[in-house]
Formats: sequence, C-alpha cells, structure tokens
Amino acid sequence: MSVALVRQHFASHVQAAERAVAELAERIDGCAQLLAAALRGGNKILVMGNGGSAADAQHLAAELVGRFLRERKALPAIALTTDSSILTAVGNDYGFDRVFERQVQALAGPGDVVIGISTSGNSPNVLLALQAAKAAGCTTVGLLGRDGGKIAPLVDVNLLVTAAQTPHIQEVHAIIVHILCDLVEQALCGVS
Repeated sequence: MSVALVRQHFASHVQAAERAVAELAERIDGCAQLLAAALRGGNKILVMGNGGSAADAQHLAAELVGRFLRERKALPAIALTTDSSILTAVGNDYGFDRVFERQVQALAGPGDVVIGISTSGNSPNVLLALQAAKAAGCTTVGLLGRDGGKIAPLVDVNLLVTAAQTPHIQEVHAIIVHILCDLVEQALCGVS
C-alpha cells in the first residue's frame, strides 16, 4: 500500500470538487431555490438513479423527509428506487427501462420536481422517467456526469459534473445533495 497513492486519490477528488464549484455554484443555488419554491407550494420531489446514483437518490429523499441540519417539518420527497415490489413488477411486465417512468406517471403532477441522477447521462430508465415528468407538467433536474449524455438537453436544470471518472462524479454528486439539502432547509426555515 502507498500513502502517496492515498494522497493522489484525495487530490484528484478535491480537484473535481473545485471544478464543480467553479462551474455549478450558481446553478446549484438556483436549483435549491426551485426545490424550496416547489415544496413551499405544496408540491413534492421525486428522485431516481441506478446503482450508486440510486443510493444518492435515497440519501436526498431521506434528508428531506427526515432532517439535514435543522429541526423542521417533514418534506415530501420520494426516492423511486426503494419499492422492490414496484421495481420488480414493472421490470417484469414492462422492462427495466420503464421502472421509473411508470412511477412518475403514477405519482408526479404539475409543479412537482423530478430529479434524475446519472453519472453517464444516458441511463434509459432515467431518461424515460424525465420525459414522463415533462409530459406531466413537472420541473426536471439532472444531476449528471461526463458530457451529460442524452439527458442533459431534456432537463430544465442541468447540474453537470464534468469529471471523467465515475468515483469523482459520484462524490461530487454527494456533495451537491448535501448542499441542496442545506440550502432548501435554510430557505424554508427562514435562515439566511
């Protein structure tokens, strides 16, 4: 094992985070304002992704329903990655590409915000769900990586992490999730 390699890993992750700050700070702030406005208006947040992005989706929903840093009322957020019966029924009957789309069709309405997380920007099931969200009158957000893929031109808000390596994208996505939760709580709790 090598301490130098450990330092190299940390340095490359810090570089990815610093690049994201330079490229995304204003968009992250705008996205948080959009989420807070939707929640203030009685709407909900739906979020999805695959693999590590599914974990990020669940993390975001958990922080909003529970709490991040402040005691406050529970906020309506749903991770579309958690119901194994829905995922397997829809996957079996319609195909894996439609596991999120069907949930969006069932649960989302005008004024809701639907967030798709994809390190490649090309996850077919996330893409179809975001298209369904647009058709339902929702605002769409992409928490994406690399060049944003097929999802980038579809979403209303594109939080694109331009790192090339999946671990860097995932770690910056986790940071963005925390920042969004903090800013939403501040907006809804009257903290400035």
